[in-house]
Amino acid sequence: MHFVTTKRPDFTLFCMSPSERFALGLDERQVVSFFVRGAAGDWQVARRWNSAQYSHTTFMAALRQRDEPADPLELLRLLPPELPAL
Repeated sequence: MHFVTTKRPDFTLFCMSPSERFALGLDERQVVSFFVRGAAGDWQVARRWNSAQYSHTTFMAALRQRDEPADPLELLRLLPPELPAL
């Protein structure tokens, strides 16, 4: 899987999957947000975590050899179980 980087206000990094079913954002506070598309096509936060505890690059690297699933929420299972949500 690869990512397409784009701009989004309030994020230092914002990238989405080629299908645009999910996206990752990193803000100035170093909080990672995992977004999924809502029914209206808007981005909705499915999960947030502190990048100091699990970086966005580590998460993205774990996805590089995977195919994009039909349900992007399946990818959240790859996060460490002890990772607290924000």
